[in-house]
Amino acid sequence: MSTSQNPSMSTAWTEDQAISKLKFLRLLAHWHWTLIAGTAMSAIIAVLLVLGPWIAPHDPAAQSLLKRLKPPSATYWLGTDELGRDLLSRILTGGQFAVAISALTLLLCVVIGLAVGMMSARAGGWLDELMMRIVDLILSFPDVIVAMFMVAIFGSGYVTLIVSLTVVGWAPFARLARSLTLTINTREYVAAAEVLGCRPSFILFRHVLPNIMRPVAAITFLRFGHKLITVGGLSYLGLGVQPPHADWALMMASSQNYFDRVPLLIIAPGLAIFLTALSVTWLGQGLERWHRH
Repeated sequence: MSTSQNPSMSTAWTEDQAISKLKFLRLLAHWHWTLIAGTAMSAIIAVLLVLGPWIAPHDPAAQSLLKRLKPPSATYWLGTDELGRDLLSRILTGGQFAVAISALTLLLCVVIGLAVGMMSARAGGWLDELMMRIVDLILSFPDVIVAMFMVAIFGSGYVTLIVSLTVVGWAPFARLARSLTLTINTREYVAAAEVLGCRPSFILFRHVLPNIMRPVAAITFLRFGHKLITVGGLSYLGLGVQPPHADWALMMASSQNYFDRVPLLIIAPGLAIFLTALSVTWLGQGLERWHRH
């Protein structure tokens, strides 16, 4: 029987839709503007990065010295660089490696930091004290300096870059996870699980980890912008992403001698790095505010 033949079913369906819309609006009301703006900007940038190779109007690696340093036109919307390559195409494809390296590094830092922090807090005693002193020692070294040191020893490359940024990047997450786990340890359900003889691994994955993921996720998004800028800074110095791959920071480094003639060659990739870092930072700030409320 169709809803047109059954008015009661049609009315119920309309009421369900109204209730769903009301719940959605109430959810949005609790979202800070940074969460909405950050989510929207991050989604747009992610789509552009994923589809970049397919929507780029020209081959980002195609060179033509006859077309070098062309101003924006109908053919080249943002103009061309010092080798005649389309700037827009290189912008659309130039963030893939930096964003991927930043995301992978951050994921490794979160996993290692959570494991060390939770186990340290659960173990307590001398082991907890030892782990925290190691964390303090690691936090005293700037990640950029450590990355430059390791790249100088082992040579440039994606693996070296990821490992060097992970070596020091996990420490802040370990300290945060330990602090949150110590708070969870005082809860009654954790004490009840211990009295019942539950295994430590069960307590960690069933009671501790789910209750610390929201603040950890918020801090993770806030740290992403820092990682992206660090990777960009290393690439700018020639220690990160290497040619012939298109990279925003490399584009800025190679075009700095032409800034007075074509400032867009530096402004465009710099703006791409800024907006990407800003969007994810706003997303993290919004999640942090949402967690507090």
